[in-house]
Amino acid sequence: MSRSIVQRLWLLAAVVALLCASSLEGQTKKPPTTTRKPAPPARKPTVAPAAMTCPSPLGSGVKTKREYCDVLTGRDPKEGILIKLPPHRGPVTLRFNLHNRHTYSEEEVRLKTAFASYIAGIGVLTLDNTLLTRAAVASEFRRPEDLLERITGGAGPGGVKAVAPVGTEPIALQLPAELAEVTILGEKLTVLRADGQSANYSASGRPIAIISDVTVEYTPAPARAK
Repeated sequence: MSRSIVQRLWLLAAVVALLCASSLEGQTKKPPTTTRKPAPPARKPTVAPAAMTCPSPLGSGVKTKREYCDVLTGRDPKEGILIKLPPHRGPVTLRFNLHNRHTYSEEEVRLKTAFASYIAGIGVLTLDNTLLTRAAVASEFRRPEDLLERITGGAGPGGVKAVAPVGTEPIALQLPAELAEVTILGEKLTVLRADGQSANYSASGRPIAIISDVTVEYTPAPARAK
């Protein structure tokens, strides 16, 4: 066999081996993997002022312009401070500040008889009169600096009211997801005066505390498809 024929045979064998290797490589190559789309991000909670119906507005603060609402004692949930919850998904966190209610007197301050110690208790309920929680605020008044601030709209000097908030107790309550509205009612007020005499107040319709800064934190309900 001539040398040229042998060279051609070797060249043909090499080509066949190369084709076989390419075929095997194509057979063992993994199919392309499909990438899944990432899940949509969870909706961030929204914090907003509560939609509140106050049956006894006290007024706005001179310094902060904050709105204050008297808490009245009572047993009918519909007569309390009504808070309507926005459309939501999951539980809702209700927050507000609870204050005691002091009637300021310049004469008592001058005579050093203005001391008063307060403990006010309230309840947060559903409209079917189910108690969700109780809350209380305890504070004292000794001097004008103890007042949180004065309230506009009164006949006193500077156009302020005699009644003013004293003390602050931050309240936070997680409400069940199925609720659409809650109410706040006063339960009992205990007052200790400078003469050592104490008194309890729980008669229906009496203002015994004040609330302010009412907000709700919630996850908005998904929009309904049209």
